[in-house]
Amino acid sequence: MAFPTTGAGPVLVAGLGNPGTEYEGTRHNVGFAVADVLAGRVGGRFSAHRKSGSDVAEGRLVGRKAVLVKPRGYMNLSGGPVTNALRFFSVGVEDLVVVHDDLDLDFGVVRLKRGGGEGGHNGLRSISKSLGTKDYLRVRVGIGRPPGRQDPADFVLKRWSSTERKELDVTLELAADAVEALLTEGLEAAQNRLH
Repeated sequence: MAFPTTGAGPVLVAGLGNPGTEYEGTRHNVGFAVADVLAGRVGGRFSAHRKSGSDVAEGRLVGRKAVLVKPRGYMNLSGGPVTNALRFFSVGVEDLVVVHDDLDLDFGVVRLKRGGGEGGHNGLRSISKSLGTKDYLRVRVGIGRPPGRQDPADFVLKRWSSTERKELDVTLELAADAVEALLTEGLEAAQNRLH
């Protein structure tokens, strides 16, 4: 299934994270970091967009109009800003791509999927609730499991280790490539190539 398709209407790519300097560089903010990479690729700069409650950058991504969104609320309130941005920019749920951290994938692994559960991810849960559907595209960026008995909620808010930081740029570029592959190849072909 070629979905979304090149040349159709705009696509909205929402990178998830928490706002504020205290959360910069944390595992939970990897979606924001991928959105920054994509903004660099389209030559866009993020600026506050009051009507959506997000920071927004616009440009053309692999020949298609792209609206890049970083919700300005906390992770567990991502649904409102994402839904508002979809409405404001007249983008359908079928053209929404959400980029987020995933504890169930090893660090550096990137996977694509459409729909399914949220795996305990509060940002996804908020988006699914706000949209009234789980049927949207996701780019899952692996951050690994917490060591020992560390609480996952604490782990996701920690900054990357020095070892991880050496590989992080490669992972961010891979995740950005995955977004582009969704737009040019569709989900199934992109999964076959990237997984």
